[in-house]
Amino acid sequence: MNPHILDSRSSWIISTHELGRQPGSMVRIKPVLSAPADLAVGMIGVPQDAEIRPDIRLEAVMEGVLVTGTARVPLRGECSRCLDPLAYDMEVDFQELYLYSAEEASEDDFVLDGELLDLEPLFRDAVVLALPLRPVCTPDCPGLCADCGVKLAEAGPDHRHERIDPRWAALQGLVLENKRDQEG
Repeated sequence: MNPHILDSRSSWIISTHELGRQPGSMVRIKPVLSAPADLAVGMIGVPQDAEIRPDIRLEAVMEGVLVTGTARVPLRGECSRCLDPLAYDMEVDFQELYLYSAEEASEDDFVLDGELLDLEPLFRDAVVLALPLRPVCTPDCPGLCADCGVKLAEAGPDHRHERIDPRWAALQGLVLENKRDQEG
């Protein structure tokens, strides 16, 4: 990630000052953070400003600071089959090395800004990659009827629609005419 000026007032900006660039030194933190905007995919995501309490370990290594953590995030969305609202928590794990020097970093690497690191891009990547693309209310949710839109879980096993293949629909009229000719 390209280095840029970080706003040290942001709750997502973490100071590594306590580590002192001494390989082997470690600090554990448990900040209270507010979920950033647009932390979602399709039909599910983390509500903006939801409270996030990650458990983070910062460890100094030769090249930089290794950030390892877990966080429980609240998810809100809707079932991709029946469109019922969904609300549950998901645990995400994240780990990344933040390099001391931008000179050795590639475009995809995370780089410290002095003693500061921006946790938000790492957290965002971890959450978005863990989100289900097709969230469901239950694994066996039958969804909605394609013809009338009723929830199949509530419609019952006898819910059916008479379907006539359009290729044979014209013949249906001939059968009725043939019956009338034979009766008359």
